[in-house]
Amino acid sequence: MAGNNLISKAEDFADGVLRQTKHILPHIARLFLVSTFIEDGVRMWFQWGEQRDYMASSWGCGSFLGSLFVFLNLVVQLGASGMVLARKHVKEACFSLFFIIILQTLAYKILFDMKFLARNLSLCGTVCLLLAEVMGAASTMFAGVPTLDDNQSQNYLQLSGRILLIFMFMTLLHFTFSLKDLLVNCVGMGLMLLVAVGYKTKLASMVMVCWLIALNCILNDFWRHRSTSIMWDFKKYDFFQALTVSGGLLLLTAFGPGGVSIDKRKKDF
Repeated sequence: MAGNNLISKAEDFADGVLRQTKHILPHIARLFLVSTFIEDGVRMWFQWGEQRDYMASSWGCGSFLGSLFVFLNLVVQLGASGMVLARKHVKEACFSLFFIIILQTLAYKILFDMKFLARNLSLCGTVCLLLAEVMGAASTMFAGVPTLDDNQSQNYLQLSGRILLIFMFMTLLHFTFSLKDLLVNCVGMGLMLLVAVGYKTKLASMVMVCWLIALNCILNDFWRHRSTSIMWDFKKYDFFQALTVSGGLLLLTAFGPGGVSIDKRKKDF
């Protein structure tokens, strides 16, 4: 009984926060969501020669194709991020970001690194949630027009996004016998399960945002390293990837889990 009261109070608090931030939360979510693509696009500019030479030597494709790879990453990521933030042609921007994620997964041979693959899958999840939000906004604008297929697509995109998001958190779990790690793992896996099935989603995703941002600042404190250090580069990359997943969770917090969720079923019945 006490546990139910505590959860009810937490949900009331979360609803209060959402009411106060409903006008700015989607904008923050989008900024967080595209942050890793902006960071990587800027990285391509400042590391053009290094990235070109890596692709040329890794794939034996020559400097021209290596330069073309860097150019595509720079232009597409910055262009698509700008469209998302400006709310112009967002659907096309989402497909462009999907293209970049797949391209980098293949080009950098991420398929053979489970940690990086899991994080790229979580990035796909965030883009799925953004695409679902765009489809939801479009169906709201044309409320009198039958949009059953679009609604079904939106629901399944939200379901896919929720499931893919948890891959980021799986890379943060530490499987040791430490009491602290066991506690963090139990709480984390519980929250991941709630988000995946869409139960008390807004509260769970809000807690996960706070948890992920805290872990991100602790584990990926790239600002404490010199810019010439390899740790600065690696930690900055991880930091902005985690920030993008936080953006996806903020979209869940703002707009809910969609039709394929326990929360939706509870409302219907």
